[in-house]
Amino acid sequence: MELAPRTTLRLGGPAARLVEAHTEAEVVAAVTAADAAGEELLVLAGGSNVVVADAGFPGVVVAIATRGVERTEGSERVVLTAQAGEDWDALVERAVEERLAGVECLSGIPGSVGATPIQNVGAYGQDVAEIVVGVRAYDRRAREIVALDRAACAFSYRSSAFKREPGRWVVLAVSFALERSSESRPIRYVELARSLGISVGARAPLADVRAAVLALRRAKGMVIDPDDPDSVSAGSFFTNPILTPEELERLERRVAERLGLDARLPRFPEANGRVKTSAAWLIERAGFAKGHGDAATVAISSKHTLALTNRGAGTTEQLVALAREVATGVEEAFGVGLVPEPVFVGHSWPAR
Repeated sequence: MELAPRTTLRLGGPAARLVEAHTEAEVVAAVTAADAAGEELLVLAGGSNVVVADAGFPGVVVAIATRGVERTEGSERVVLTAQAGEDWDALVERAVEERLAGVECLSGIPGSVGATPIQNVGAYGQDVAEIVVGVRAYDRRAREIVALDRAACAFSYRSSAFKREPGRWVVLAVSFALERSSESRPIRYVELARSLGISVGARAPLADVRAAVLALRRAKGMVIDPDDPDSVSAGSFFTNPILTPEELERLERRVAERLGLDARLPRFPEANGRVKTSAAWLIERAGFAKGHGDAATVAISSKHTLALTNRGAGTTEQLVALAREVATGVEEAFGVGLVPEPVFVGHSWPAR
């Protein structure tokens, strides 16, 4: 069974075997059967955050196709519990239509609900760590279904307990606590606030925020569109570096040496005195322009420096080679190692 059509990159070879699971019981049964047989296992849903090797995957792929959303009313909030196979953006659209605030800035992100806590998906000043109140998962180590609260998920920037222990957890369902409101939560992201014509920290109608986010993402090729070759990607390929004060000082020196003293390095305060900077800014100033690569195979998106795209005739080997070229260029120019965001299947990073 070819895996390429099941990924947003449209890359990757076949799986040895594929099982579609439409209920939680079927998911657990397929996983436990693979474990009992000692087979390699890949759990796949939306395929928006994976880079599958050209050789494919030599084991069992369990395709999560579970559906269903439950709504629980509380005195101050509403909890939506969605099955892992539910489409993420469809859930966001439902929340906006039902006047539930907390996910509106996460509009247009491709993939499944089950992937969101793994990556701690975020965009435009929101991330799911703020609203996840529980995750139901199958623990392959303990061989049981468990309920994890937010603290147990151990969220951090684009990471979680699920990501830090790859292979242990299979997410079955996620519960999100949302605020009853026709207006968004305070808008934190400058670009989004500007597009809405409001000040940072102000609120706006939910539908307006969703429309603005979708427009911004489309302009960057970050909404899946069969007519837009820039959308054939895994989204942002690299995470934004988070630096200690010492690392930031070294980077500032390198930036000044390369670009001049008036160069303004983007910086955003993080916890414990650390600072986040922009991977896209570093990539561009290391000499990689939008469209860099081969227009027929793989290239940096013509709209967004962080997206690596399959232009139609590409291979995974070519995509990873481009990613390594970019990461090496940034490290040589600025001494910063870029970390890929997608999961590599059938190979590892850095691929040699």
